[in-house]
Amino acid sequence: MSSDAAYSVTLKKLQKALSLELVTADDEDRLENILVTSPEVNRPGLQLVGYLEYFGTDRIQMIGKVETSYLAGLTSEERYSRLDEFFKCGFPCMVVARGLEVFPEMLEVSRKYGIPIFRTKETTSRVLSALISYLNVELAERTREHGVLVEVFGEGILILGESGVGKSETALELVKRGHRLVADDVVEIRRVSEKTLFGTAPDEIRHFIEIRGVGILDVKNLYGVGAVKPTENINLVIQLEFWDQKKDYERLGLVDDYKEILGINIPCLTIPVRPGRNLAIIVEVAALNNRQKKMGYNAARALNERIIGKGRMRPSYE
Repeated sequence: MSSDAAYSVTLKKLQKALSLELVTADDEDRLENILVTSPEVNRPGLQLVGYLEYFGTDRIQMIGKVETSYLAGLTSEERYSRLDEFFKCGFPCMVVARGLEVFPEMLEVSRKYGIPIFRTKETTSRVLSALISYLNVELAERTREHGVLVEVFGEGILILGESGVGKSETALELVKRGHRLVADDVVEIRRVSEKTLFGTAPDEIRHFIEIRGVGILDVKNLYGVGAVKPTENINLVIQLEFWDQKKDYERLGLVDDYKEILGINIPCLTIPVRPGRNLAIIVEVAALNNRQKKMGYNAARALNERIIGKGRMRPSYE
């Protein structure tokens, strides 16, 4: 999936996240002003031999043992010429893997064109994978939902509903029962792959929760670091709504419903709310049932098939 160019990450933030060593003499202010907008990372094989057609200048460049060995086999003049043509194209930065030598000619052309060079002791494949994974998250298509995101039995549960329906109270009860809060009030959702949605809280309100009549609570300070989690995949959506006697709610669970978020369909349950219902327990059961379904077991259909076997009723899901 291609990333929207409106999203970017600074080289300073990337350097800190991946613990990269800055080889060139660039100051922090400059690194803050250089933006990466593409989640792709390029290993310049053809570019180093002079083929620069279709070269993506918005990509981070990374060299490992193969590229370094090739450059080492050139004379100083040839190495400078090849690197000069390459760096002249312009790109966000160069990353050197395996703690390999950075040639003086590379340092010279990096200063000439203002392109920072980083180095890491990690193997080429590991740092390449880490870069792509990090950029896929930071540059992912995103949206925001007014709701609550909690982790329950390893499942990311996005709780939605009208203001005052009980989303935050349910989340607080789940935290008391040993589960973890990811976000309250505003959930930032990113599409990190064709099948995965990734939820987190905006930095300003992370770990905070609002309870009407009580006020703002810091869940991390009240219940400890084990009660919160910075991010979580979204596996199930629970829509809370005030009980409507005229509405026919699903009782058997034979019909699967979904909510589309950023082009991905997520299983969705509509839970009616009225006095006396323990919503925290319902969310726990929904999380466990969703895990069972992902493992291939559907209790509602198993019961229906058992009854069909006795000749009492026809499948209501056909």
